[in-house]
Amino acid sequence: MRTILLVEDNSGDVELTKRALLKCNIKAKLDVAEDGAEALDYLFCRGAFADRQPCNPPVLVLLDLNLPKIGGIDVLKQIRANSITCRLPVVVLTSSKEAVDLISAYDNGVNSYVRKPVDFNQFAEAIKYLGHYWLETNEPPPAV
Repeated sequence: MRTILLVEDNSGDVELTKRALLKCNIKAKLDVAEDGAEALDYLFCRGAFADRQPCNPPVLVLLDLNLPKIGGIDVLKQIRANSITCRLPVVVLTSSKEAVDLISAYDNGVNSYVRKPVDFNQFAEAIKYLGHYWLETNEPPPAV
């Protein structure tokens, strides 16, 4: 089963994402990293994730920007700077409406930038579109 990595420190948003994936019948395993450091450990198979196989990366990273320890933009920079993860599809999923965040995300190679709708049904629709596009329509890059 394909995996989505959700990098999100808000437990409410994690639960909303899980519910939205179920509601929309998106068939993927959802792994969650609660901060930027944990996300990087997961992606680079180190620390608590040293046993994870690097040849089995997630098919999509849903990345919040406002994270503890290491912020989302810095996570994105490290993803893009590494030859193993540089092609990994990353979608910023954030509540930020700051133009500087949008510009910085695209300047650092994000594939898409989505503002989290406040309404659950709208949030579920956004997750549905993201899931169907990135897991069913998009042709992913080959694993390095």
